[in-house]
Amino acid sequence: MADDEAALACVSWNIHRGRGKDGVVDPRRAVRALRDEVRPPDLHVLVLQEADEESPPHRGFLDLALVEAATGLRHVHVDPAHRWGPDSHGFLGTVVFMHPESRIDDVALVDLPGRCHRGAVVVDFTLAGRALRLVGTHLSLLQALRLAQMRTLGQHLCRRVERPAVLCGDLNEWRPWGGLALSRRVTGLRLEGPVRATFPAGRPLLPLDRILVTPPGRVISAEVLDGPGIRSASDHRPLAARVAFPSRSPASRE
Repeated sequence: MADDEAALACVSWNIHRGRGKDGVVDPRRAVRALRDEVRPPDLHVLVLQEADEESPPHRGFLDLALVEAATGLRHVHVDPAHRWGPDSHGFLGTVVFMHPESRIDDVALVDLPGRCHRGAVVVDFTLAGRALRLVGTHLSLLQALRLAQMRTLGQHLCRRVERPAVLCGDLNEWRPWGGLALSRRVTGLRLEGPVRATFPAGRPLLPLDRILVTPPGRVISAEVLDGPGIRSASDHRPLAARVAFPSRSPASRE
C-alpha cells in the first residue's frame, strides 16, 4: 500500500437467515462465528445479507446488541426510515454495521426490480477525513434480473454526488469475469476487485459474494474466511477485503 493511502477493512456475509448446515435456525451461531472466526482486528464495515426474515414484514431475528459486542461496530439502521419496516433490522435482509468512528452522512434505500423483492443500502460516510460510499446489496439468481437491478442501482449512484464507493454483497454472479450485470456498460461505473469462491460453505466453488470498488479505491487483499463455526452457521462463507483509498480523498460536497 502506498504511503498516501489508508485501508478500509470490510466483510460481507450471507448468513442464510440463521439456518445452519443442519437445517436448524439458530441466529446465535452466526453471531458466535462473527466473534470467533470472522472479525478482523480493525474491522470498519460489515454487510450481512439474508439477515431479516424473507417474508413481509421482514422482521429482524438477530440480537443487534450481541452483534455490536462481537464486532465492535454499530448498527447503521437506527432510524426507522433506514429500515424496510419497524420490525426490520435492515432493508430486505441487507443489514449494515460500521465502525463507531465513522460519521454517517446519509443512508438511502434503493428498491431493485424483480419477482423476489430485492434492494440495496447506500451509506455515505466520512472516516478519518475521507468521504466514502458503501453499497450493500443481494442480487437475484437470474441474470436478466441482475442486469435490471444493477442498471437501477447504477442509475441511482450516478445521480448522487460522486464519492469513492465499495460494493459489498451476495451478487449471485458465478462468472469469474463478472458477467454483463457488473460491467460499466450496464452500471455506468468502473467496478473492480478480485474473485474468490465463497459458495457452498463446505467446499466453495462459485464466487457469488463480491467486494468491489470504484476508482480511486482499490482492493489490496481479499480472503474467504473459514472455520467450523462459519460452516455450521450458513451456506456461504464470509468474504473479507482490505480496500485502499487515497488519504487526500476530498470531503463531501453534499
